Amino acid sequence: MTILFEKICETEFEFQEEALIRKIVPYVLEQENCPFEAEVSILLVSKEEIHRMNKEFRQVDKPTDVLSFPMAEYDEPADFGGDMFCRTRTLSPESDELLLGDIVLCADVIKEQAKEYGHSEMREFAFLTVHSMLHLLGYDHMEEKERMKMEEKQRSIMDGLKINR
Repeated sequence: MTILFEKICETEFEFQEEALIRKIVPYVLEQENCPFEAEVSILLVSKEEIHRMNKEFRQVDKPTDVLSFPMAEYDEPADFGGDMFCRTRTLSPESDELLLGDIVLCADVIKEQAKEYGHSEMREFAFLTVHSMLHLLGYDHMEEKERMKMEEKQRSIMDGLKINR
């Protein structure tokens, strides 16, 4: 497994961001029965940078907590044998690993939301990483049924990681 992590902001946390990511990413893939060695890229940015990216890529002119850029499409979430996945998956030419996609986390918004929701910054950081990993695996929350399924997955994974409110 390859996890490419880069921090391009000044915001500091009281935990090691990369160590937490290296715990979460393989756990999510294991829980979703991913049969591939995988590569994921995670970028930790400032509020200004995520605002710029959100405007550029989603045409939403405001900051957000996380952006997810999946590389594959799925017939059903985490369906690694489905026709859509088999047609759209990309393997790294260097490592032959499945390219899952990119995650962009906003350090400033993570801090704000942790305070707003009354839990630790580590819990918020972990939750958004899990949330975004599920997006890379085809989960979504646009419709009620999808939202309920994704929320249950998030709860189960966070419980398994023993990262609770």
